Amino acid sequence: MLRTKKGFILRKMLNEYMVVAVGEAGVRFNGMIRLNAAGAFLWEKLEQGATESELIDAMLKRYDDLDEQAAKADLTEFLESVRFALEE
Repeated sequence: MLRTKKGFILRKMLNEYMVVAVGEAGVRFNGMIRLNAAGAFLWEKLEQGATESELIDAMLKRYDDLDEQAAKADLTEFLESVRFALEE
């Protein structure tokens, strides 16, 4: 199961999504993570604790034109970009 670390919070600012670090997480990570709508969708699933399989299933249900191979590749890229904000 994948889950976001405590202290990383998703916020929508105008038309952009940002993950900001607060509290203890803000001491270790100084900055923000910009996400598009798809990234925010995945982040919300990660906040709830989701497996990679559940994330792929959710992507396939949400995006009609996405096939499983592309979903896996997109998910791998996304997870690598936010890995430091995920529990191990």
